[in-house]
Amino acid sequence: MPKKRSGGGLTGIQQAAKFIGVAALSGVVLAGIALPAAGALGLAAKGTVEGFDEIPANLKTPPLSQRTTILDAQGGPIATVYSRDRTVVDLKDISPYMQKAIIAIEDARFYEHGAIDLKGVLRAANRNAQSGGVSEGASTLTQQYVKNVFVEEAGDDRTKVAQATQQTLGRKVRELKYAIQVEEELGKNKILENYLNITFFGQQAYGVESASKRYFSKSAKDLKLEEAALLAGIVQSPSRYDPVNDSEEATKRRNTVLQRMADVHAVPQAEADRAKATPIELNVSRPKNGCITAVSGAGFFCDYVREVFLSDPVFGKTKEERLKVWNKGGLKIRTTLDPKAQESVQASIRNHVYQSDKVATAVTLVEPGSGKVLGMGQSRPYGFGNNETTINFSADKEMGGSTYGFPTGSTFKPFVAAAAIEQGIPATKIYSSPFEMDYPTVQTCSGRPWVNVNGERVPNESESEVGPYPLQEAMALSVNTYFIQMIEDIGICPVTRMADKLGVVTADGQKLKEVPAISLGTEGMSPLTMANAYATFANRGTYCTPVFIESVTTAQGKSLPVPKSSCSRAMSERTADTINTLLMGVVDSGTGREAGLTSRDNAGKTGTTDSRHNAWFVGYTPNLSGAVWVGAAGAEQVSMENITIGGVYHPKVYGGQVPGPIWKDAMSGALDGEPAPDFNTVHIPKPEKEKKDEGDRDEGDDNKPSDSRPGGDDGDSDRGRGNGGGRGGNGP
Repeated sequence: MPKKRSGGGLTGIQQAAKFIGVAALSGVVLAGIALPAAGALGLAAKGTVEGFDEIPANLKTPPLSQRTTILDAQGGPIATVYSRDRTVVDLKDISPYMQKAIIAIEDARFYEHGAIDLKGVLRAANRNAQSGGVSEGASTLTQQYVKNVFVEEAGDDRTKVAQATQQTLGRKVRELKYAIQVEEELGKNKILENYLNITFFGQQAYGVESASKRYFSKSAKDLKLEEAALLAGIVQSPSRYDPVNDSEEATKRRNTVLQRMADVHAVPQAEADRAKATPIELNVSRPKNGCITAVSGAGFFCDYVREVFLSDPVFGKTKEERLKVWNKGGLKIRTTLDPKAQESVQASIRNHVYQSDKVATAVTLVEPGSGKVLGMGQSRPYGFGNNETTINFSADKEMGGSTYGFPTGSTFKPFVAAAAIEQGIPATKIYSSPFEMDYPTVQTCSGRPWVNVNGERVPNESESEVGPYPLQEAMALSVNTYFIQMIEDIGICPVTRMADKLGVVTADGQKLKEVPAISLGTEGMSPLTMANAYATFANRGTYCTPVFIESVTTAQGKSLPVPKSSCSRAMSERTADTINTLLMGVVDSGTGREAGLTSRDNAGKTGTTDSRHNAWFVGYTPNLSGAVWVGAAGAEQVSMENITIGGVYHPKVYGGQVPGPIWKDAMSGALDGEPAPDFNTVHIPKPEKEKKDEGDRDEGDDNKPSDSRPGGDDGDSDRGRGNGGGRGGNGP
């Protein structure tokens, strides 16, 4: 084993070996340039390197990964996302000081030599052999650019990055050949521009523009001499010369660059001395990456946009292809988010539910007829701290939402009514609607009936709710047994088919269970699903799939295709108009009175689940639909009785009492200054029973709330003994 010299240096034999290695590399270069047909010096060693001629001639330069900007519907920025924080700029937009500094310290003869600086190679070989180490590099700026291309292509794959940077003769030879090609094709100025845009400057900043913004909060074109020298010095070792964490070491390196600039006559010595005497003055901007930086509480909307991009085939056939486009970045994604609607959503949430409350709320607003999602927010902010979350309570599981969604309670009842009316059941239909009844035997889609083998029973919310009731009154009071009798009458299959047409799916992606309890909203849904389904009523029976993205433009200005809303008829206009008429009664005189808007036509439905674990209000006007959920945000359920929410004490929470006012405020702000069209309503005759009894009752007594239920939120719960085969209250 060779002995080391005293002081830890290499022995004479080791120095000679190192010199021979570098000299061999020089020979390879010379052979490859001058005598390419003759093969390469020293390249026959098996497993070491390919023959020079066998290396592919074309360097495939990947597009540089850049930051993507997500914009609202008016072009205002929502958030910036990136895998590489980089903004590509032209050479003319980079300070001349920066150009001179990087050349001086990295490759002073850049404009004098070709792809390979042979003088530099021989000089480095000699000095390194004499010093017993690597005291001087020989790579030109062009070679460094080529290496950075390999690293960029490797992305975040650690194995590929290691291969792109490994110190082997084979990699060096490939790098050299590609450098020759690059010099011939691009020319010096373009190489310099590309290098300054691709290289890493530390602190998550790739490229000189992002580095200038990170360290000095200014554009690269405005860099002063001392600032440019500082950035140029960082490139050799971004961690060692990081001015944020080690100002002293960074200053030494900066001054080395300044002196080098003076030595090669890039700047006068006096100017370099003045710059050396100037203390480093940073104006650091924090990296702003990801949906956590979104404005106006739009972090969850931003995250949904990302999920759409990564899941929709319009952006690539496979997930890998879509992820590659996303990571490449440089996109401007204009979304459907309406800034006025979003601000209104957030203001309403802040006014009604606190971040620290035991329960949370989520709100989603959708435009009927277009499927555009205009607002989305929740009381638990996007983040990783206390009472923060990255789970989007408004979304299904596959799009970043809760595992099971949230049981919807009585807000499901309008889907049952729509299915019944489509089956020919008149809007004047009367059912006996007892206070409590057994779940009946009900036909399913398979043709086999669901049979109540366990003797499960369903009650109304109050013992005073005893029929017979017509549909309009049963809907206004949310009478459970009425809708159980209705589903017994028509069967389960028309209801599940109607739900399918309305895009009503469980949040976990499972099919709706074919059990009578679905009419009481025992299945877990997301607010987005509910808001968009109710938008179908507003749109007179035509369902449109929700959309989040208006347009996508690449860094080169090319427009990419985006997902479009797909619309289809879910029910007749007459059926939709009938549902609208029924649900207008809910906010006029039924369980949703506290949610009703006074300035325009509006309709909606309340919902409260068993044990008051979840409370809902879903409502709409002809031009905006919204869903509000309130409940436990974690796996542990919270019974919303004797609870304080948003600083207000509630003995019992009802859909119309807590979610209702949230909906009212969110909708009012979003619709401020917007047109106020009317619904197309239908005349629903009062049944004979009601006409006959009118003379025996005071006006409005048929809608008088029970004294046992504060807030007058009558019949709003899906409470029952057993659940009719339903899953019941699942949390996220």
